[in-house]
Amino acid sequence: MKPTFKFLVTLAFIITVVFGQPLRDVEIEVKVNELLYQMTLAEKIGQMTQFSGTNKQYEQMIREGKIGSLLNVIGAEENNRIQKIAVEESRLGIPLIIGLDVIHGYRTIFPIPLAAAASWDTVLIRKAAEIAAKEAASAGIHWTFAPMVDIARDARWGRIAEGAGEDPFLGSAIARAQVLGFQGEDLADPLTLLACSKHYVGYGAAEGGRDYNTVDISERTLREIYLPPFKAAVDAGVGTLMSAFNEIGGVPASANQFTLRKILKGEWGFDGFVVSDWNSIGELVVHGIAKNQLEAGVKGLTAGVDMDMEGRCYTTAMEALVAEGTLSEELIDDAVRRILRMKFKLGLFEHPYIDESIQKELILHREHIQTALDLARESIVLLKNENDVLPLNRGKINSIALIGPLADDKDAPLGTWKCEGKQKDVVTVYEGLKNKLGGDVKIIYTKGCDVKGNNRSGFNKAIKAARTADIVVMVMGESADMSGEAASRADLNLPGVQAELINAIAETNKPIVLVLMNGRPITLSNIESKVSAIVEAWHLGIRHGNAVADVLTGDYNPSGKVTATFPRSVGQIPIYYNHKNTGRPGDPDNKFSSKYIDSPSSPLYPFGYGLSYTKFKYTGIKAENNRLTPSDDLIVSVNLKNVGQREGVEIVQLYIQDITGSVTRPVKELKGFQRVTLEAGEQKTVQFRVPVWELGFYDLDMKYTVEPGDFRVMIGGNSFEGLTMDFKVVSLK
Repeated sequence: MKPTFKFLVTLAFIITVVFGQPLRDVEIEVKVNELLYQMTLAEKIGQMTQFSGTNKQYEQMIREGKIGSLLNVIGAEENNRIQKIAVEESRLGIPLIIGLDVIHGYRTIFPIPLAAAASWDTVLIRKAAEIAAKEAASAGIHWTFAPMVDIARDARWGRIAEGAGEDPFLGSAIARAQVLGFQGEDLADPLTLLACSKHYVGYGAAEGGRDYNTVDISERTLREIYLPPFKAAVDAGVGTLMSAFNEIGGVPASANQFTLRKILKGEWGFDGFVVSDWNSIGELVVHGIAKNQLEAGVKGLTAGVDMDMEGRCYTTAMEALVAEGTLSEELIDDAVRRILRMKFKLGLFEHPYIDESIQKELILHREHIQTALDLARESIVLLKNENDVLPLNRGKINSIALIGPLADDKDAPLGTWKCEGKQKDVVTVYEGLKNKLGGDVKIIYTKGCDVKGNNRSGFNKAIKAARTADIVVMVMGESADMSGEAASRADLNLPGVQAELINAIAETNKPIVLVLMNGRPITLSNIESKVSAIVEAWHLGIRHGNAVADVLTGDYNPSGKVTATFPRSVGQIPIYYNHKNTGRPGDPDNKFSSKYIDSPSSPLYPFGYGLSYTKFKYTGIKAENNRLTPSDDLIVSVNLKNVGQREGVEIVQLYIQDITGSVTRPVKELKGFQRVTLEAGEQKTVQFRVPVWELGFYDLDMKYTVEPGDFRVMIGGNSFEGLTMDFKVVSLK
């Protein structure tokens, strides 16, 4: 007999009183089960199906309950029109969930995620995600396919631009901030977005840095390096995850029961839903583990993928498999229950439409633009500043030769996944410097060369400009399409003839400030010695030029630190700071040690590195207790003094080394960081509290443990330099 809704609500009240679960969550479960009970098998499968865009065929399928989600439908008016079909013309009136790749802004475009990570400012990163959510939600979007939390140790991989870099601790902190920013305090708020952490899992470890490629890593590496940011997102309440394109050890991620069912839904208790990446279920046929789309669909669903994005693998053909007992309807019910749960949490049943008038109030709001500028400035990293050529001395400089293919480019600053970003909203470096310097300093602008290709016809004009100017600013790097999805590079040098142009300008003996615009670490060994200063400016969004001008002129003191190692050459890749020692660590005096015969093994710029226009001095590292149990906290402090002439921000980093373990441990691991602002001459004591339990690892039996033994802590301004001290962890017994 069918239970009445009144009975289910009464049951919810009893559960709430007896078990103490939040009333709203229990009410949602009641509503989900009530609705699921009414659905046909075809309607259930429809909820598990997502298509891109819309057309007459899709609209009819929505009426028939055969589509549960759309992506890439833009604009409040259009989304309301499509939603009305689902709510008012389908049998059960189940609303659609509408998704879009809102990666680093909707219309107000912020720095690409790799750049934003260089700020190490989780508060500002969260605020940027909140703004992106407001703008996108005002356009009728409910769901973003972000944040990307893949750990990336290979700069050849184009999608390194979309994540936080190479470190699981920092990556986890940023993942948490982004999820909280997108989803807000309550998903039912119409100006929030359902977040989707992607790509689950190991996608950033693609062999050769080639997108969509094979991954083969150990379970220990999976659990200690690649899974932590996803776990942080789940703990922060992320509503969805996206299964990846890659395989891991022979099992494609979208058919991997171990990662999806055992770890995500089992060990972690994730109650949201998993969506495939675009046709990643259908690609199980190409991977060679399914004969056709239907078999691929069964494998994807069995593994734990709840919604099929553009794969057309979850179809009514599954009904026959259920009827014959080949496929369990319980698997389908579980998937649909998860999808409906998120639709209820989003408040789509109560408020399926968006007020079309609020777009005008929110899009490019002045507060949003100011936040874009703030984050852009914090994302800039000063990599080199020989003889303090920066900041520019406006009292002594009368003219600047501004040279480079990206100096007045309005597309590159938007970066990869620019969503609804418009070139007309972008401030270029040329415009930023003109706005900043006015008529006080003459700016001689010439392009010099293109980003790509071999055209050298602009060299002579650029050389002439350099000779007539007091200083040269060269804006070089990658165009927006050279990083991101399907943009892997085998050569990480500046593309085209850009390096040749730098070398030609260097012959004028004028000081050169190199401003880089790029979506990944690039190799600079062939030109690093030819320039006086290097400013890593990434792709910073709509206020790119203003932020760069603020840094170049000293109106803003750079504080960014790189979160992905810059190699000397592509031959060092993969390169990352938290590597293992090996049995024969590199030793210049020992031929038979781990090193290269034609290059230093060290990076050009290590993880956590970045300069300032002031200087910081670290002294007096000490711990409250250097003998700790796994249930204790390590409380350690250091004195930090600004010994320069101006205010600055230092990102203080704490690293730990487990000196001896039952399995080999990294030479160091980031376990804490703080942004500290100091006036000139000011000193502060910076204290960290690190739970000893967070210093553990997965042992020989793949059980997480903290082993007693000797540990070392290092505190400094990057992963290569700092003050150290030792402490012990002892058994609780």
